[in-house]
Amino acid sequence: MSQGPRSGLAAVSSALLAMSRHLEVRDVLKTIVASARELLDAQYAALGVPDDHGGFAQFVVDGVSDEQWKAIGPLPRQHGILAAMLQEARLERLADVRKDPRFEGWPSAHPEMADFLGMPIRDGDEVIGALFLANKNCPKPEGACGFTQEDEDLLTILAQHAAIALTNARLYERSRELTIAEERSRLAHELHDAVAQKLFSLRLTAQAAAALVDRDPSRAKGELQQVAVLAAEAADELRAAVVELRPAALDEDGLVATLRTQIQVLDRAHSARVTFASLGVRALPAAQEEAVLRVAQEALHNALRHAGAEHVDVTLDRRGGGAVLRVTDDGSGFDPQGIRRAGRHLGLVSMRDRTSGVGGTLTVESAPGKGTTIEMEVPGG
Repeated sequence: MSQGPRSGLAAVSSALLAMSRHLEVRDVLKTIVASARELLDAQYAALGVPDDHGGFAQFVVDGVSDEQWKAIGPLPRQHGILAAMLQEARLERLADVRKDPRFEGWPSAHPEMADFLGMPIRDGDEVIGALFLANKNCPKPEGACGFTQEDEDLLTILAQHAAIALTNARLYERSRELTIAEERSRLAHELHDAVAQKLFSLRLTAQAAAALVDRDPSRAKGELQQVAVLAAEAADELRAAVVELRPAALDEDGLVATLRTQIQVLDRAHSARVTFASLGVRALPAAQEEAVLRVAQEALHNALRHAGAEHVDVTLDRRGGGAVLRVTDDGSGFDPQGIRRAGRHLGLVSMRDRTSGVGGTLTVESAPGKGTTIEMEVPGG
């Protein structure tokens, strides 16, 4: 703020925009902490999100190296000044945190901190976090705190917007979890149908073999061989169902591995041949990866359920800093001129919305009897 009101206002605006740009909780926390430390010109900043057991579910720091952070050890408990901020929900500005009667010390590897400014982050009456800064980068009169009333006012504004950004990120993650749960349920239903069909065929084939054993042993042998094939396929479908009903792996395994696994499952579950290939794709921001996955799933659903395709090819390749998804099928296709009529039925509206929501482009090529190609391009981070 020392450079004047205009530069200070621009810095605040940049910080608030940065917080609203992220949707993942962890990214939001890191942005809040980095913004607070830069705006108030502090040496250290941290933000803790409390759990229900006297500790912190998440704790993010800025100004501490990875080596220092590892040496410090486990996350702090809710005690001392941190506990006071969480329990009493009030701002704390101290000339020397070490001299406060509530100070309970810190690990030997912890950096030395003196002047301190802490602020609870509240969503209504609920305290959802504690944001604090230490060691203001400025000359300090003897016994005085480097942080000023102006810093308090600035941190108050930042904390209010941090509460909004953090709440939105939490809602987004909950929405994602519900969407993933719905998708797993839908896929499980498809797998169940596929397994049921296999078992029904197995039963009919076994009955045919039993009827042929006495009068036509040769044909009966052929039917029994088919029983073995159908039983193996049914076992594969059940195994695939178990795999797919585990927790979603997008965050853990990444987009390429998740797509590959789901397409392998669909290839086994349907009579159509479904293939996947990928080349040079780097990790994308979480929002882009989820959008690509959802568009791929919608396009595959259309090809397998509506178009009657015999072959569906999915590719995901790097393009610039982003990626391009292409889903091509040899199904019945449709007239692009009737896109408005067919769009909602085929999920094209949803696919376009998902694509534009992450700054991407979607193109659809199709003709009656000529199959369909859906191409989605998304930028990188």
